[in-house]
Amino acid sequence: MKIFARCTLLSLLLFSVCSYAQDRNFVRIRPDESLDEIVQQAAHVVPSPRQWEWQKLEFIGFIHFGMNTFTGKEWGDGKTDPALFNPTALDARQWVRIAKMAGMKMLILTAKHHDGFCLWPSAYTSYSVKSSPWRHGKGDVVRELADACHEAGMKFGFYLSPWDRHEATYGDSPKYNEYFCSLLRELLTNYGEISEVWFDGANGEGPNGKKQVYDWQSYYRVIRELQPNAVIAIMGPDVRWVGTESGYGRETEWSVLPDEALNVDSIAAHSQQTALDAAFVPRNLMNVDLGSRDRLAHATALIWYPAETDVSIRPGWFYHPTDDSHVKTPAELADIYFSSVGRNSVLLLNVPPDTRGRIASPDSSALSGMRKILDRTFSRNLLSGAECTATTARPGHDVLSVLDNSPDTYWQAAQGEVSAELQFTLPKEHMVDVALLQEHIRTGQRIEHFRIDAWNGVEWRRCAMGTTVGYERLLRFAPVSAGKFRLVIEGSRGSPTLSRFGLFHNSLGSP
Repeated sequence: MKIFARCTLLSLLLFSVCSYAQDRNFVRIRPDESLDEIVQQAAHVVPSPRQWEWQKLEFIGFIHFGMNTFTGKEWGDGKTDPALFNPTALDARQWVRIAKMAGMKMLILTAKHHDGFCLWPSAYTSYSVKSSPWRHGKGDVVRELADACHEAGMKFGFYLSPWDRHEATYGDSPKYNEYFCSLLRELLTNYGEISEVWFDGANGEGPNGKKQVYDWQSYYRVIRELQPNAVIAIMGPDVRWVGTESGYGRETEWSVLPDEALNVDSIAAHSQQTALDAAFVPRNLMNVDLGSRDRLAHATALIWYPAETDVSIRPGWFYHPTDDSHVKTPAELADIYFSSVGRNSVLLLNVPPDTRGRIASPDSSALSGMRKILDRTFSRNLLSGAECTATTARPGHDVLSVLDNSPDTYWQAAQGEVSAELQFTLPKEHMVDVALLQEHIRTGQRIEHFRIDAWNGVEWRRCAMGTTVGYERLLRFAPVSAGKFRLVIEGSRGSPTLSRFGLFHNSLGSP
């Protein structure tokens, strides 16, 4: 789909040395700090308000639509006549209805892909919908989708490709950066609230045969100025790419990452509004291990940098009629949900409209089937009404908090305790094969490994085990019928927290 600067991480510009990370989404590590001290710092790194609001969305949608929809290509060359863009029945409200039905909380539109064709009537280029026959040159796809999202109570965001295979100034870095910022300003000022701005690292040649040097900081400044609550994703300081376009995240996914490439000499007064909005430097974010104790050991700084997992419902990212029979099944989509949202990530699922400008029936049917599977699975927490005990609890944060479905209440172990056992006695035996855990990440991500056991009347038998939890962890395991279960937190970075715990029956059957 896209060329990612697959190896990217932030080089942080911090205003001052902070000795403790309480309530901050970044912290600098002193050279003399021990590993234990670094781990304690990591335990107190938390999401920024914009990152927290984004994380709660859990499941969002990508809308790949543009000139490629009509050419059958995935990457256009910027030479296609705008006259080809002419959807016959575009209905952005239909996109939103289907997305809401599936459980998505935001839609992100490809406002400009690599071919440079703009889905809004930009004042800065003629290569846009205003030069097409659609709506007699008066149409605006961005407007129609933004309005439909806002009317329906959904969040709206856009993808703006830095690479532009049409724009003549691409490769003349100062001129193109000015052009790109002008496009950003149009999108950020004319379409209401923007919740996510999505950049990839695509950087091929332009029409003049040259490559562009992107001025990322100038892009960030425009976004922070005009839409300060929007997260900047992928090639940005708020949200990172999980490292694969399969829809499957890591079994161990830390949101707190080290930045081993921090240039201490660059830490100085900085004019940007947000200290994390700094230059990218080459780094590999596709490793299996990003945030373990081993990775923290040599950190010069720690940042809260959560993962977004993108995947398309079809083999390609744009609609192709030959793919109608290859749409992912409801079971495949549900499996992806468990392996992305259920692995401390936000799922970004692409659903591309067809040449009519509508979501095709195979896609909507698959999404409906997925939703039914998830609704059946999570309709009832089988721990509801259970008697709960914990071996340790901080005053005001008792174990009952994990069953009240409130993100604001949470159980926490007593100060200094890094392990704990939570027991749940059900009113009667139930068959269970799915577990849901959520940490209170506004306190930090701390749990390193845990297990779930069932009482068989004689002894405890392990049902499942896991490593990180983060915002949400979903586990599937062989079905077990029992009336008593326990969650054993075996290791944690500081006193662990839990905002929610649930046991369910998987409507897909055993894994």
